[in-house]
Amino acid sequence: MSEPTVRPAESSAGAEATPAWRPPRVERVTGGASPQVEKALADVRGKIHPRSVTGTFARWRIVMVFLTQLVFYGLPWLQYNGRQAVLFDLGARKFYIFGMVLWPQDVIYLAVLLVLSAFALFLFTAMAGRLFCGYACPQTVYTEVFMWVERRIEGDRLARIRLDEAPWGWRKLRIKASKHIIWIAIAWWTGSTFIGYFAPIRELGMGLLHFTLGPWQWFWMVFYSFATWGNAGFMREAVCKYMCPYARFQSVMVDDDTFVVTYDHVRGEPRGGRSRRIDHKEAGMGDCVDCSLCVQVCPTGIDIRDGLQYMCIGCGACVDACDQVMEKMDYAPGLIRYTSGRAITDGLTQPQARKRLFRPRVLIYSAILMLVAIGFVVSLATRTTLRMDVIRDRGALGREVAGGVIENVFRLQLINTSESPLTLTLSVDGLPGLSVTTADENTAVVDVPAASNRLVPIVIRLPASNATPGLHNIEIKSAGQYDNGKTAVVVEKSSYFVPN
Repeated sequence: MSEPTVRPAESSAGAEATPAWRPPRVERVTGGASPQVEKALADVRGKIHPRSVTGTFARWRIVMVFLTQLVFYGLPWLQYNGRQAVLFDLGARKFYIFGMVLWPQDVIYLAVLLVLSAFALFLFTAMAGRLFCGYACPQTVYTEVFMWVERRIEGDRLARIRLDEAPWGWRKLRIKASKHIIWIAIAWWTGSTFIGYFAPIRELGMGLLHFTLGPWQWFWMVFYSFATWGNAGFMREAVCKYMCPYARFQSVMVDDDTFVVTYDHVRGEPRGGRSRRIDHKEAGMGDCVDCSLCVQVCPTGIDIRDGLQYMCIGCGACVDACDQVMEKMDYAPGLIRYTSGRAITDGLTQPQARKRLFRPRVLIYSAILMLVAIGFVVSLATRTTLRMDVIRDRGALGREVAGGVIENVFRLQLINTSESPLTLTLSVDGLPGLSVTTADENTAVVDVPAASNRLVPIVIRLPASNATPGLHNIEIKSAGQYDNGKTAVVVEKSSYFVPN
């Protein structure tokens, strides 16, 4: 295969000039891959150095970084009733979320929560594209944090490019090492916090200092730290462009009325450089000065002027950069803005475009999301904090003992999901003369500690004179009262066997 030949952009009067930000055009002399393939491969291998930008959307990104990380890093340290407020204790199979304790039997709530997340994703994407990606996605947030550290240590875009192209020396080694030390510290803090959601974080901190953590804790802490360091420090836009599945299927959820970052080609074309002193309208030029700042600030390195692309994460950095250029040129802002494709082609104003947001698809998503959310909240608010499973003793279905009494043995699995201890009184109905006691203590009163379960063997007795051979339907009832005065009652059906 022949080597590629690099040719500079044409600069003659009859040819279209290539903007300065574009790389040299790579062409094959004979055979080989097409220039499009060569460019795609170069984009994968090349490193993007986004330029820093200020503006409205840049400030919103900073706010979202602070809010999301305040929740992530701070939530495990909150205390509630003398314990960690949010703790997913996999070993004990309990999920603590403030005053709520969820058990494996509550997996339905997890399923409903996933359904809510899916419909929320559909709704937000139909209305505003990849808005989540640009402001709240962990990949975007940590990339923003790591890039801020990189800019503080290595400088802005041109300084970073020169440093990467410079040969290795003491200065480059010192700067790169300083950056990676801080990156690893942030990644390790992130990994430790992540483990703190699954193990008590205060005990985790002491175990980390004394190197007494378990093997799985060490594994997941190192794994999550390494993933944070690699994804936010090295892979960055590659995750958004080539690995994230959301980028691939978002195209089926957006349409011409979805608000996305959009270049106004009607107003901007034909683009080109010009002096501020000329009237560009009389010269037959559009508002785009072809400065390439919108490309330089893009974290994924795309040109928004080529239209909506799946690589765009909707961060709005190009909007801020373009508005600054428009202000310097005394042009109206909004050449690049959040709007719909229909607004550009049909010349709609922003209020008119916003009215078209509430189309049937959005209304259906909103209705389903609201109904599921209401049902989810009502179910959580009204769920019983006492559960009871009745397990029959398979070894002896029924037996007659001394005194002319029929006995059936059961085991009760009692689960107290509240954080208050509970004293229960057992009773049984279904046949005249039935009585119930615990097998070990011979009492009808059972104590169940807070947020715990207890397996209680019970004996249900029936005078033989009242018994008819066969199976009889019965109801076992557990009733009690919490310290706060709230009552808990649960009834389970079972069967009572009377032998011949």
